[in-house]
Amino acid sequence: MIGPIKTVGVYVEDQTRALEFWTKKLGFTLRRTVPMGPTANWLEVSPPDAQSCLVLYPKAMMPNWEQLKPSIVFHCADVEGECRKLEAAGVRITMPPTPLPWGMFAKFADPDGNEFGLTGQSIA
Repeated sequence: MIGPIKTVGVYVEDQTRALEFWTKKLGFTLRRTVPMGPTANWLEVSPPDAQSCLVLYPKAMMPNWEQLKPSIVFHCADVEGECRKLEAAGVRITMPPTPLPWGMFAKFADPDGNEFGLTGQSIA
């Protein structure tokens, strides 16, 4: 039987800047760091206690990174409140909280321009 999603790759220009964004601004936890050569590490971050991780993968090691855009949506109980918190931390909100048929939805961007969704849609 297939289990939960383990990792999702997010392609970044600068791993140090990306790690700071995810851990300092979004409150994610650094779950794993393993050397991948002289200039890069395998970096996994996740929300506290999550089963799945984002891998902050260096664009320089993936020649076709432009074709590999992530499509990731995070659940949060209060999308509007979370967006206010993220904006206060300097995170760029690319779509303000918007009521949609399935629930409240918003988007934010990381320093590399990758967009991520936030939804208040029920998990179950």
